[in-house]
Amino acid sequence: MTASPLSFPLLLDGLKAAGEDTRLRLLALIGEGELTVSELTEILGQSQPRISRHLKLLAEAGLVERFREASWVFYRRAVDTPGAALTDALLELMAPDDDILLRDRERLEAVRAARAAHAQAYFRAHAHEWDAIRALHAPEEQVEAAIRQALAGGRIGSLLDLGTGTGRILELFAGEMERGVGVDLSAEMLAVARANLDRAGVRNATVRQGDIYNLALPRDSFDVVIVHQVLHFLEDAPRAIKEAARVLRPGGRMLVVDFDPHDLEFLREQQAHRRLGFAPEIMESWLVQAGLSPQSHRLLAPKDTGKSAEGRLTVSLWLARDPRVALAEAPQKQEVA
Repeated sequence: MTASPLSFPLLLDGLKAAGEDTRLRLLALIGEGELTVSELTEILGQSQPRISRHLKLLAEAGLVERFREASWVFYRRAVDTPGAALTDALLELMAPDDDILLRDRERLEAVRAARAAHAQAYFRAHAHEWDAIRALHAPEEQVEAAIRQALAGGRIGSLLDLGTGTGRILELFAGEMERGVGVDLSAEMLAVARANLDRAGVRNATVRQGDIYNLALPRDSFDVVIVHQVLHFLEDAPRAIKEAARVLRPGGRMLVVDFDPHDLEFLREQQAHRRLGFAPEIMESWLVQAGLSPQSHRLLAPKDTGKSAEGRLTVSLWLARDPRVALAEAPQKQEVA
């Protein structure tokens, strides 16, 4: 991505903000991933008011972005501000083997290890719930391969993963996207996602807490939106699809992955599923109502156990496109069993 030139005042303000040793160290650390004020305080060994004051100056200059998640405040590398180009340039100029930065990164790794331990404790406590559902449908590797196939052949510049959960979708496309954003309502799941992305070395993705019905994201801002195993938890799935369509760029694509209709009532009673799957014609009508053009629908049969498929789940993948593009560019709709 080519950086946009900065005006003289913006460049001067940005250089003033970065031109202090603690603030430059903060910028280097935030360049490694999202961090809270308390984590940065622990890494640098300075008081929280002092760190907060430095972060405020960096944020005002547009070099970093601040966002709140429940009672925590996170800072991340600037992406959507005019100062993002200066942030990129400054990080590029920093020597990776500098003694000061090396010591800071060592302490950062200790903080990440503690974060990962906390996330894994939560994951272990709930793993049986996800394992029970996974056992009912096609293997995860088959589902992921189908997701990749559905989006193959098209540009994935910016990707939005709604209901990001463990962050797996962001990890799956890390090598193909320029930037990724994961949104989830659960702070606990976001902790798991951050730990997983840290462990996988994914640096071009961030996650944030948000409301799927009211995304704090600008219109026309993503090339691809993925809604993976989320809609069956929602009271108003059409509203969520419409909001997701709002942030699609002209010609952008939306991939919805969920379940075909089923009668497994225990998922409603024990796993908080509001909907027991979605019929293709219902999902397609919602996509059309959101202003999208359905492109394809694919079914993944349940895992082959040698027994009847009764009591198991069929995964559905719906691909739709924002029609603000020449019709000749859109592939023909197809059904794949």
